[in-house]
Amino acid sequence: MNLSTCDLCDLHKGDDPGVFRVMPGSRWRSYGGAPGMAGLISTVRCLEDNTQVKAAVEGPGQGRVLVVDGGMSLRRALLGGNLAAAAARNAWAGLLIHGAVRDLAELRAQPIAIWALGHVPLPTERLGQGLRDVPLLIDGTAIRPGEWLLADEDGLVVHPTPL
Repeated sequence: MNLSTCDLCDLHKGDDPGVFRVMPGSRWRSYGGAPGMAGLISTVRCLEDNTQVKAAVEGPGQGRVLVVDGGMSLRRALLGGNLAAAAARNAWAGLLIHGAVRDLAELRAQPIAIWALGHVPLPTERLGQGLRDVPLLIDGTAIRPGEWLLADEDGLVVHPTPL
């Protein structure tokens, strides 16, 4: 049975907000070719350096969702067409970028869900910075590696176990 984020919110509206978490939705924009994503979370924290994003998507995704905390920066794109293609090829379920993306036509052509705050044509410098699989706090929402994220056109929800 496939449930939408709205269905899940109906089912979990009385839950402890620290367990079932709804990410504020008005900021996020869908850029990928797939309408939704669900999977185990892997994380990257970086600022205007996508070295760790590249390393993650070039490895096996195994149906996971990569959540990238780019510090809300819209100055440099953390994901573009080449890395989106690598993510799709390596079986990532999707990407959530708390920052910017680029190569919009190429992102739409990939069969993967991609959400980001915005877009800019300028790429990052790869300086070898960033951290992988660390807890994140995005828009006041705690996101930890090994939890689950489900996203569709209505929103994004996070839970410690599969929904």
